[in-house]
Amino acid sequence: MYNPQLITFMKAAEEGSFSKAAEALFISAPAVIKQINLLEARLNVRLFERTHRGLQLTKAGESLYKDAAYLVQYSKEAVERARKAMQETQQVIRIGISVMTPTNFLLNLWPKLQEISPDLQFQLVSFENTPENAREILTHLGANIDVVAGVFDASMFHLKGKCAGMELRREPFSMVVPLTHRLAGKECLKLSNLAGETVDIIQPGWSSVMDDLRQDLLVNHPDITLREFPFYNIDIFNRCVNEGTLMIGVPEWKDIHPLMRVIPVDWDYEIPFGILHATEPSTAVSRFLNAVQKILSR
Repeated sequence: MYNPQLITFMKAAEEGSFSKAAEALFISAPAVIKQINLLEARLNVRLFERTHRGLQLTKAGESLYKDAAYLVQYSKEAVERARKAMQETQQVIRIGISVMTPTNFLLNLWPKLQEISPDLQFQLVSFENTPENAREILTHLGANIDVVAGVFDASMFHLKGKCAGMELRREPFSMVVPLTHRLAGKECLKLSNLAGETVDIIQPGWSSVMDDLRQDLLVNHPDITLREFPFYNIDIFNRCVNEGTLMIGVPEWKDIHPLMRVIPVDWDYEIPFGILHATEPSTAVSRFLNAVQKILSR
């Protein structure tokens, strides 16, 4: 593929300085100079004029710089196409993973999946859990990530018609409680236990079931203070620990924060947990989903 010295050359041209290019590339200035010297020797052209005012591209350098960006980008795209072709041949399933979307479900299914489809391979793709990333991933499943495991609601499937879900089980809404909280020692909570407490709940629109639960608490349990937040992430867990407040969550998240417990509550609210995938999955993903379906039906 392209000579990696092109990256160093481009950065030096953009910065106008070997030392600044070195800082941007996290290498030493002598290493930058060595790479430029080797590139000039290999091409048998002079790329820079070294002046007291900094670096100036020669005519040859200007010509190379114009083409270098295209060469680098084209090479990266070629590599990506090759990797995708390999993944299709190898039947690779790319599973999105974040703090809020762990892959514990795969550990339980793995032995039986290997029995049914031993050629399936799995690649974990990490992503930051933000509203923007979640929306982007769910509307483009199959592009960089094939499947994501987690709780879901039918309201998620309006996202351009590109998102569907396979339910593995149902997760009861529970209370996530800091270990230092007075309720942390209980094995099950009653609504009366929550009187006078502040309970964090995600803002409306995330889940229709959660919205029903919110309305129930507002109307029938005004002694519970609800505090809304925009999106589940580790910062919300940290806030609950530091402020000693409670949060509505699910048992699947029991290992997310070591200083919190997930305790069931005496109510009848639950949400599906399963595998989110594209409405038109690839052949490999379809085989994976079919294998999971066979396991569930046994």
